[in-house]
Amino acid sequence: MPDSLRRTPLTDWHAAHGGRMVEFGGWKMPVQYTGIVEEHTAVRTAAGLFDISHMGRLIFQGPGAGEFLNQLVTSRVDNLAVGQIRYGLVCNEQGGILDDVLVYRLDDAWGLVVNASNREKILDWIAPKLAALHVRMIDTTTESAMLALQGPRALEILQRLTTAAVGDLKYYRGMPAEVGGLDAYVSRTGYTGEDGFELVVTEGAVELWNKLLEAGKDCGLIPCGLGARDTLRLEAAMPLYGHELSESIDPLTAGLDFAVKLDKGPFVGREALIAIRDRQDRPVRVGLELEGRRIAREHTPILIDGQSAGQVTSGTFSPTLQKAIAMGYVPAAAAAVGTSVTVDIRGKHEPARVVGLPFYQRQSR
Repeated sequence: MPDSLRRTPLTDWHAAHGGRMVEFGGWKMPVQYTGIVEEHTAVRTAAGLFDISHMGRLIFQGPGAGEFLNQLVTSRVDNLAVGQIRYGLVCNEQGGILDDVLVYRLDDAWGLVVNASNREKILDWIAPKLAALHVRMIDTTTESAMLALQGPRALEILQRLTTAAVGDLKYYRGMPAEVGGLDAYVSRTGYTGEDGFELVVTEGAVELWNKLLEAGKDCGLIPCGLGARDTLRLEAAMPLYGHELSESIDPLTAGLDFAVKLDKGPFVGREALIAIRDRQDRPVRVGLELEGRRIAREHTPILIDGQSAGQVTSGTFSPTLQKAIAMGYVPAAAAAVGTSVTVDIRGKHEPARVVGLPFYQRQSR
């Protein structure tokens, strides 16, 4: 593995505790510890702890920061109250997706969390646009750490380490809090389809990691890698940049209409998205359930009546559902739930059918 890969504050911990390290987005990251299925199941039934410090963390300061971000992303964010968080997309002028992001309204600033593989691209995209509104951008990615505590027992575990009212946080809300004696920003967010929290700290990442694992030992909490994070997000039908999202795919085609506010005023890509909205020939992102257990990986052709009609963007064998599942894009005429298709897995046509998304949805507790 190249020595040039970026390291998180927890890289040495991962390697010392059995993490199988891989390159991801320019970072050295653990893909698994005990195994993807075990880690996946822990998150669905108890809790898992992820190092997500590779995600880009940007801070925006200045009186024009809210307006600036509102013109940068597809969702409306200039009206966020302190503590609110909103999902959005950064698009190019043609409406193609440069990244999907989270915008945070902090006490005296704004935050933007971007995908690790897109961080440099987004920094280059943003930098020339800052001066007009007198906004200052600070990249805090390498000076902080970000942990994700996910699963039905995540709140119980977190409450053992803090007196802050984290249980009162609604989904997509955040607050500063002392956790295990360390200053953190805690948000009720995640990428697994389960309840959970993400914590950002500037100091003491390894200490906080160990305290969380110790606090959750009797709850079944275990460290988890990127492999389980991917199978969990796929079951929850959460799109992943480089798979369901790219510069050749727009947010409307990706089925992310909820995060596109065309009536909020100008933002980059708005005119293109207005034109795209009225097109009738857009493909549709769908879920597929295969009859057999073979996995349809990314780029697997989707066939209708023997003819190529699209491609799989993500596929796995679902540990929760015990079925082979996939997402991909098909013509609108073939997007109805129940539509029969086949997928060409290395020359063998496997039957599949279109199913509703998400594949998995947690029960209210």
